[in-house]
Amino acid sequence: MRVRDELRMNVNQQPHMASPYGQPQPGYQGYPQPGYGGGHVPSGYPAQYAPYNGPGSAYQQGQPQGMRGPPTSGAPPVSGAQNYSQFGQGETQNGPPPMGAPPQRPPVSQPYTPAAVNLSGPQPPYGQQFGAPPVSMQQMTNQMASMQVGSTAPSPAGPGYAPPSVSQAPISAAYTPAAPPTFPLTSTAPTQPLPTEAMAQAPPQSYYGAPPPAQQPFPNAVPPFSSTGPTQPQAPPPVSQQSFPQVPPVSQPPFSTAPPLGPTQSYGGPLPPTQPSFQRPLLPTSQPSSFPGGPPPTSTPSQFPGVMPPQPPVSQPSPYHSGPPPNATGFPPQVGAQPRPPLAGMQGPPMASQGPPMASQGPPMTTQGPPMASQGPPMASQGPPMASQGPPMASQGPPMASQGPPMSQANHVPPSQHGMPPSPTNASLSGPPPQPGMQGYPPQQNGAFGQVRGPQPGYSGPYSGQPNYGAPPAAPAPAPPAPKRLDPDSIPSPIQVIEDDKANKGSEPFTTGVRGQAPPLVTTKFQVRDQGNASPRYIRCTAYNVPCNSDMAKQSQVPLAAVIKPLATLPPDETPPYLVDHGESGPIRCNRCKAYMCPFMQFIEGGRRFQCGFCSCVTEVPPHYFQHLDHTGKRVDCYDRPELSMGSYEFMATVDYCKNNKFPQPPAFIFLIDVSYNAVKNGMVGIVCQELKTLLDYLPRQNPDVESNIRVGFVTYNKVLHFYNVKASLAQPQMMVVSDVADMFVPLLDGFLVNVSESRVVIESLLDQIPEMFADTRETETVFGPVIQAGLEALKAADCAGKLFVFHSSLPIAEAPGKLKNREDKKLVGTDKEKSLFQPQVSFYNTLAKECVAQGCCVDLFLFPNQYVDVATLGVVPTSTGGSIYKYTYFQASTDQERFLNDLRRDVQKQVGFDAVMRVRTSTGIRATDFFGSFYMSNTTDVELAGLDCDKTVTVEFRHDDKLSEETGALMQCAVLYTTCNGQRRLRIHNMAVNCCSQLADLYRNCETDTIINFFAKYAYRSVLSSPTKNVRDSLVNQCAQILACYRKNCASPSSAGQLILPECMKLLPVYLNCVLKSDILQPGADVSLDDRAYLRQLVSAMDVAESHVFFYPRLLPLQQLDVESMSLPVAVRDSEERLSRGGVYLLENGLNIFLWVGVNAQQELLQNIFGTPAFSQIDPSMTSLPALDNPFSKRLREIIESVRAQRSRYMKLMVVKQEDKLELIFKHFLVEDKSNNGGASYVDFLCHMHKEIRQLLS
Repeated sequence: MRVRDELRMNVNQQPHMASPYGQPQPGYQGYPQPGYGGGHVPSGYPAQYAPYNGPGSAYQQGQPQGMRGPPTSGAPPVSGAQNYSQFGQGETQNGPPPMGAPPQRPPVSQPYTPAAVNLSGPQPPYGQQFGAPPVSMQQMTNQMASMQVGSTAPSPAGPGYAPPSVSQAPISAAYTPAAPPTFPLTSTAPTQPLPTEAMAQAPPQSYYGAPPPAQQPFPNAVPPFSSTGPTQPQAPPPVSQQSFPQVPPVSQPPFSTAPPLGPTQSYGGPLPPTQPSFQRPLLPTSQPSSFPGGPPPTSTPSQFPGVMPPQPPVSQPSPYHSGPPPNATGFPPQVGAQPRPPLAGMQGPPMASQGPPMASQGPPMTTQGPPMASQGPPMASQGPPMASQGPPMASQGPPMASQGPPMSQANHVPPSQHGMPPSPTNASLSGPPPQPGMQGYPPQQNGAFGQVRGPQPGYSGPYSGQPNYGAPPAAPAPAPPAPKRLDPDSIPSPIQVIEDDKANKGSEPFTTGVRGQAPPLVTTKFQVRDQGNASPRYIRCTAYNVPCNSDMAKQSQVPLAAVIKPLATLPPDETPPYLVDHGESGPIRCNRCKAYMCPFMQFIEGGRRFQCGFCSCVTEVPPHYFQHLDHTGKRVDCYDRPELSMGSYEFMATVDYCKNNKFPQPPAFIFLIDVSYNAVKNGMVGIVCQELKTLLDYLPRQNPDVESNIRVGFVTYNKVLHFYNVKASLAQPQMMVVSDVADMFVPLLDGFLVNVSESRVVIESLLDQIPEMFADTRETETVFGPVIQAGLEALKAADCAGKLFVFHSSLPIAEAPGKLKNREDKKLVGTDKEKSLFQPQVSFYNTLAKECVAQGCCVDLFLFPNQYVDVATLGVVPTSTGGSIYKYTYFQASTDQERFLNDLRRDVQKQVGFDAVMRVRTSTGIRATDFFGSFYMSNTTDVELAGLDCDKTVTVEFRHDDKLSEETGALMQCAVLYTTCNGQRRLRIHNMAVNCCSQLADLYRNCETDTIINFFAKYAYRSVLSSPTKNVRDSLVNQCAQILACYRKNCASPSSAGQLILPECMKLLPVYLNCVLKSDILQPGADVSLDDRAYLRQLVSAMDVAESHVFFYPRLLPLQQLDVESMSLPVAVRDSEERLSRGGVYLLENGLNIFLWVGVNAQQELLQNIFGTPAFSQIDPSMTSLPALDNPFSKRLREIIESVRAQRSRYMKLMVVKQEDKLELIFKHFLVEDKSNNGGASYVDFLCHMHKEIRQLLS
């Protein structure tokens, strides 16, 4: 089941704006009316379609490989419906299995193969059916789709992928389990190649998105997708047939999901049984055959919209796809997307993904269920890699189980058909019963996902309203046969994994004494007990079992990295690091490598010497530190000394650790305020001055009972700078103007930096006068470089470190050092010159940043732009000094003041260290080779940060330089030397030991996907400075495919190539990676500004794992299920439009925004409790805070919003989004499992695409 889910999701991921929006489908696209009206299924969504039982009966997923693609024109004959049912949902068989008895899913333990395998199975029927390989995109798509469908085995190739070589076809005959690749993806092989090219060629911009409109014909010349309908690159023809047609598929949208649809069928809607093979060819993928009806007419496009049987693959319809559906959807082809070629990497397979994805897409989620199946390859998420594997498979089994019964039918098709058990959803699962607790999805097991499942319980069905999801609404009738789409619930579900982890690891404290133990996920609330390794709040690793040698690391391609947050804030129930003071002699260190005393040091010779755990050097123990050893060789005072028993602690630093061998002065805060016309007019100047009067009482301090000894200073500026003397002895503040900005100096020393309590009266007088002084200014030009130089010179004169708070409004075009010009050029987006837009336009700021770091001058920048301000250049100093950038575009006091003031308060008050230097030491065998974050490096080992706050992370990548041993493991020690806010010099030490392994299975059993994604995002976002975004996306897809292909080849138990098998701990890698690929930085929509992209790029570079997780996969809470009596939150739902119920109200948060989405049919009582009005039409979408009503629901909801805000480092502004309102397009951008209108693939499509890529690598 899982698989399906995933696949489907991706598809939708694209913002589904299109669909929902794009063409208004009948009924709200997003949510099909019918479903809605119908009332939700208890589970949550109405079950609009019959549950997906598996691939449509007739429609075997794809033709068997051997078969030909569907004929180019004309739907395939309806004729025999193959039984969809034959395959269990989980299965991904290519051909219809024998009708008689759906093969039951084997017990969990076994891999999916059995059923799944059959992909190729009997197919013959289809095979031929297809006739020539489909040429048109659509056909391809269809084929792909068909492949995709798990139940029907997609062609080996796999939906999106090219079909495997024909040879497979033969398989069909037997339906032998193994043979069939479960995932059609498999087809990939042949396809692949072409896909690649095609892809490349295809504009498909979206890379997965729908196929580009016609334009991209594949080489095949098949009709371009367009005709086909968007995206549907039909499934690639079966491998054999595949021949090239595939290529076309490739070109087609790479990911277009649609294609899969067709064949996948299994996926998507139920196809009419009749259409055994691909009927789809014609149809646009999207709806393609998936429709019950049989293949929809070619018209596809139109179909889309209207028709679109629910099943159309989501993706394609997804209006978003924009590209894909021709315009049928009404969406333009994805904007820009079209143009954008699929990822390179993706491309190759692209189609595949597309193909399949589509399917998933096509049908609304619900339908999806099957689609996933189509995916056929059950994702066998194989639990722990290998190990689990055996079992994993088992686990797979379960999914399979679902398969067990022929997936296809049930879900999609009317259950009855084919003898399938009628029960839809569950029936489909029928294989083994879903696991308990699994909520709706089948448990993700490691095994394959392919089973399809019905709608999850929790959700109403496919989203009722949105049957197809992005695609046009279910549209009309096609729904009849229940669409057979991939069951989204059959592909790995992030929500299921998160909930399982909470259940398994949230109740017991996490003790760090066991080496190589993976911690609970960042989404799980847990308590940490430090017993020798640093808490996961300080360090999270991508792998807790590291390969023993570089060859193994290279083979797996799993990145070896640690995300380190040295000053992280701990919850109240955990003890902060202990402070150790060894007096004037300072910390005890290894003589050779200079590592600090830690639990990894081994005392020998009765305690007189110690052997370093990092370099093995033996060092004398100083007499004052000597202690006897007990019978086990440990010091008897081991547990009395934090440095011998804890993973994290601090040392007091001696004068030897200070600049110029003298202890530092307390730091200073300097506030530099832009008083040009724009800044005064939008209210920023008045708000800042008013807030500072109270905020200065809350400056950071070491001891809460003692006032802060941080000194403060004030500067205002436009084209010139104004310094203020606020000495306590003055009656009024004095202003000094410096107009020679080319040679900046500070005109006063005494009276500029003052103690707040001593000069309070003068400071308050100044803050009252500034807004009045500049109220009538007509000066519109500003400077920026000299402003930072002024603050830097003031800190140098005072001989202290500190922080500059710069409040700035416009592009600095006035004559001065650091002057900039407007270089915003949207025409460069998507070209090889795009990288220049992320690079600073002048080198002045790089030099200035270096000077700031040397002085310990950290810069925090608050931007209030109304137009382009070149964040890529202005952000150089903040991101090089450990500072932060806050951006309030089109700032309006009435709506943005709350967010700005909360950010400012937190930024001023949070704990921060100054003049910091960080070094990471490792044991022999590995070394730190690369660093990511907001800092400066003057050499290859020392990370220098003028400021280091509690939110900043530094990500470190490690490489082998020798072999490691399984006995000793691998050690790392992160040491940070910094000055506290009261001027104390300290060393904070974090230690971490991980295991080493000689078997790949052990590596894959101990990885953390959230950390891997955090690393991949930072790596990719840095790469855009030097490479085109398409190349960056391609390399990410390629590395991810290599990771999963290595697992499949070396750790998974043998099974059909058609199955997609994922390691248990990485089963969410495809869905999360797709979110990174579709992000605004790597694949921007037409409405994303260059400044926003530069801002987000710099923001993500310093994010910790918890922040990057919710940023890429937002949290979506169904408030209609909120229990006001309980302190727990309702279980989140997946980020897909089809999970939304028209009768519900949902809260979505991603760390930067909070949206409250209100369904058009929400209950009056619910609206009354939240908004104070029972009428949907009377809700004010411009409100930024909820009314404080006197009812339990209102109080609990406001508490939840405040607690969610408290968990994030930035204040999230609340936006109320009414269904079908214009703001909904923005909201849908965050439904990341759907296709996005910037060309991003839906989860289902991408999963298929990955499967195809993997098969290609394996072949």
